[in-house]
Amino acid sequence: MKKSILISLFAAAAFPLAALAAGTHAGGHDMPASHGNMSMSEHSAMFGQPGDPAKVTRTIDVVMNDNMRFEPSTIDVKEGETVRFMVRNAGKTRHEMVLGSLDELKEHAKKMRANPGMVHSEPNQVNLKPGQRGTMVWQFTQPGKVDFACTEPGHLEAGMAGQVEVAH
Repeated sequence: MKKSILISLFAAAAFPLAALAAGTHAGGHDMPASHGNMSMSEHSAMFGQPGDPAKVTRTIDVVMNDNMRFEPSTIDVKEGETVRFMVRNAGKTRHEMVLGSLDELKEHAKKMRANPGMVHSEPNQVNLKPGQRGTMVWQFTQPGKVDFACTEPGHLEAGMAGQVEVAH
């Protein structure tokens, strides 16, 4: 009898530890922010910051599809403008829109390939299942070009990218 109690106690103690070691699995890996977080990178601070929804000056509709394209793929904004991106996944596979430099996006795509199904949430991105809609509010603080892409495995490589032109 004592042996079965000890085994039960050991199993009860080991289960939470095994669950922690396995990570969170809901169809993918929920990685910590350090996995390639571009919203906190030096570059993203150079081109903008999460926007205040109360200060949105306009809304831009963006559609992602299984042709590995964004519609539109080129977006014009003004320096200082706060934009609400209304993003819709019109495809049958998961897609995301991530703002960053092309180098950051390529590095992030590499990490996504190494961790298929990874799901994350940062202010500079929106990740959507098929048929879902989502929003991202961003203030563009510097003139120049800001890239965006889908970093789901193979999508950026297939040409799923675009640019925001921030006019002075």
